[in-house]
Amino acid sequence: MEDELRQAVRLMQDLGAEFCDARHQESRTLSIAVSNHELRSMSNGRLAGVGLRARIGGSWGFAASADMDRKSVAEMARKAVRAARSGSSPGKPIPEQPSRTGNYRAKARIPPATVPIEEKLAMVKDLDEAQKISDKIVNTNALYAEGLRITTLANSFGSLLRWEDGRIRLIANAVAADSGRMEAYRESIAGTKGMELLQSYDLAEVGVHTAREAIVQLGAVKPPSGLVTCISDPEITGLLAHEVMGHASEADEIVKRRSFLTGKIGEKVANEQITMVDDGTLEGAYGSIIFDDEGTPSSRTVIIENGTYRGYMQNLETGAEMGVPSTGNGRAQDFGRRLWVRMTNTYFEAGEWTLEEMIEDVKHGILTDKFVNGMEDPVGGSFEAKAHRGFLIENGKVTKPLRAITLTGKALDILKTTDAVGKKVKHDAGHCGKGTEDYVPVSSGGPYCRSKIIAGGD
Repeated sequence: MEDELRQAVRLMQDLGAEFCDARHQESRTLSIAVSNHELRSMSNGRLAGVGLRARIGGSWGFAASADMDRKSVAEMARKAVRAARSGSSPGKPIPEQPSRTGNYRAKARIPPATVPIEEKLAMVKDLDEAQKISDKIVNTNALYAEGLRITTLANSFGSLLRWEDGRIRLIANAVAADSGRMEAYRESIAGTKGMELLQSYDLAEVGVHTAREAIVQLGAVKPPSGLVTCISDPEITGLLAHEVMGHASEADEIVKRRSFLTGKIGEKVANEQITMVDDGTLEGAYGSIIFDDEGTPSSRTVIIENGTYRGYMQNLETGAEMGVPSTGNGRAQDFGRRLWVRMTNTYFEAGEWTLEEMIEDVKHGILTDKFVNGMEDPVGGSFEAKAHRGFLIENGKVTKPLRAITLTGKALDILKTTDAVGKKVKHDAGHCGKGTEDYVPVSSGGPYCRSKIIAGGD
C-alpha cells in the first residue's frame, strides 16, 4: 500500500496541490456483551480504505474509497485536486514540516488479538456473575471492547509513517431495585494497553463493588438546590475540562471566532490553583495517540497554567492560520471522514489538597460521583451536566447519599471560585463527537475540585 500512497501524493503534487497527503487505515474491533448471565451479543468488525487530501490556496479537496488498487487511488487523487481547485476559501499555505518515517507498534505487552475469544467471553461472564450479590440486584451487565487501528500515511513533506493505535475497555453496570425504586451504578477499566491492563484488576471485586454501590443508591435522597459548595469528582471535573474548556480551546473554533475563549491568551480565567492540559502522550490513557491523522507527533498542550489562559489545540491548517506549529490534534473518525481539531486526554492537573481536607472545610455542600451526560458549549461557555449521584456534606462530614444532580453555571465563574484542587488525578474513557458525529476516542479527568456551582435535582 505504501507505493500506492506515494504515487497518489506525487500525482496530486503534479496536478498542482500545494499540500497533500494520502492515508490508508484499517480498523479491527471486537465487542462482547453479557446481561443477566446470558450472552447478548458478540461482534467482530473490520473497516479499511484510503483517504486523500489536497490543498490549493485555502481550499481542501478530499476523496475516499474502500477500493485500494493503484488505478482507484490515482482516480481519487485527481478528484481531490479537482475539488480543491473548485473552492475559493482564503487561507494561508501549510508551512513546510519535517519529513517523518518509521513503523510504530501499539504498546501492548499482551496484544488482545493473541488471547482466545473463549477466554474473553469467560472473563465477561465472570464480571457479570459477580454483580449478583443480592436479590435487590435485578439486572447485571458486562461489556468488553477492543480495537486496533493501523494507519499508513504519506504526504508532500516526504513523510512515510505506519503506526498502530490499540485500545481495550471493560464495563460493569448493575441495576438495583426495592420498593418500586430502581437505581444503577457502573465501573469501567480502559486504556491504550493490552490484556495486561485487565489482568491487573480483581474483576470479581469490580463486579461486587458495582452491585454494592447500586444498592447503596436505593437510599439516596433529593439533592439540595441553588448555589452550593460542590466537590466535583474526577469525572465531573473532567467533564468541565472537556465539554466546555476543551471544545472551546480547539483552534478551528477560534479561527472562526465561535469560541468564548477567542482572544483570551494571557488573561486570568481561573483560580491560580488551576492548570489544564491536553496530553496525547500520556502513558496508557484511552485518548493517547502516537501521531495524529496528519502524521504530527502527539504532544502535551498547556491550555491553562496557574489560572492564566495559555493556548489552543492545533492541526496543520489552524496552525498555519495562527502562525504556530500543529500540536498534533488533527484527528478523524476514520479514513472516510473529515479531519478536525480534536482533543486527546484533556484534564486538570493535580493540586495539593486531600479529599478529607476539602470535606472538613465544608459546612453544607455536596460531593459528586460519576457523570451521566454533559453539554458542549464552546460559544457561550456554559457548563451543564448531570452527575450520576452524590453525597451530602454537613459540618465537615459526608452524610447521606444523593440522587442524580444537575449542575449548571458559567465555566469561568466556576473555575474562578475553585479554592481547592486534589492531589490525585483520574481519567475517564469515552468517545467524543464534533457536534453530533465524527467520534474519536478520548479521555477526560482531573482531581477532586471544590467550587461554587448551581445544583438541583428531583
